[in-house]
Amino acid sequence: MKMDSNTILITGGTSGIGFELAAQLLQLGNTVIITGRDQSKLDLAKKKLPNVHTFQSDVSDPKAISDLYEKVISQFPELNVLINNAGVMYKLNFHTKEVDLVDFSSEIEINLSGSIRMVNQFLSHLKTKKSAAIMNVSSALAFVPYPAMPVYSATKAGIHSFTQSLRIQLKNTNIKVFELAPPAIQTPLVEVFDADEIKAMKPMDANKMVRYTIKGLEKDRFEILPGQSSALKFMSRVAPQFMLNQFSKTKS
Repeated sequence: MKMDSNTILITGGTSGIGFELAAQLLQLGNTVIITGRDQSKLDLAKKKLPNVHTFQSDVSDPKAISDLYEKVISQFPELNVLINNAGVMYKLNFHTKEVDLVDFSSEIEINLSGSIRMVNQFLSHLKTKKSAAIMNVSSALAFVPYPAMPVYSATKAGIHSFTQSLRIQLKNTNIKVFELAPPAIQTPLVEVFDADEIKAMKPMDANKMVRYTIKGLEKDRFEILPGQSSALKFMSRVAPQFMLNQFSKTKS
């Protein structure tokens, strides 16, 4: 995939992986558009990256996605890359206390349904481009669930499965379908972990992870597994129960 002169839309681009993707893709000479739910965070991202374009939008809201499509396509008709990155992550223990319905439903709506809706909304436009791409951001937890975050893990497994199917369905089109499955990354999302958990996970630097991702995109590596993700996927195949037991030893 050519990594310059694209017009790229990134959901959840105000911090973490999304922001770092925006920063590095801008440096490569792309037009970059980011979305987020919080206007103040979008304003801060714009201040840090003056050349980025911002739209307030919520991927859990179908109407917001429809509105976003109309605005983006009218202003940026050359859009040819969609990166579904928006996500939330909660620790949920169904055994020790009743789980808030809002917490687990929002993970599903944002992490899984939101990405599927974005693909569905923008697909017809992407098909009109000579060269186009979709990248869905899953997680290493798509391969082995982390019991302390059961719904998050399930949504990422869902994204992994959806992306595999989408890639097959679009194999005879101009659209390349990528999956990025990061390990733990040093971003605001990891704040849900305790200090001992973070130490054990050894979060990867976001800048380094995105540089690896861009190289993977350049080489048309359709499943991009930075850091520990490759080893985790391999181990999930050869010793799935062992890996699940290892993850079960951490706090929940």
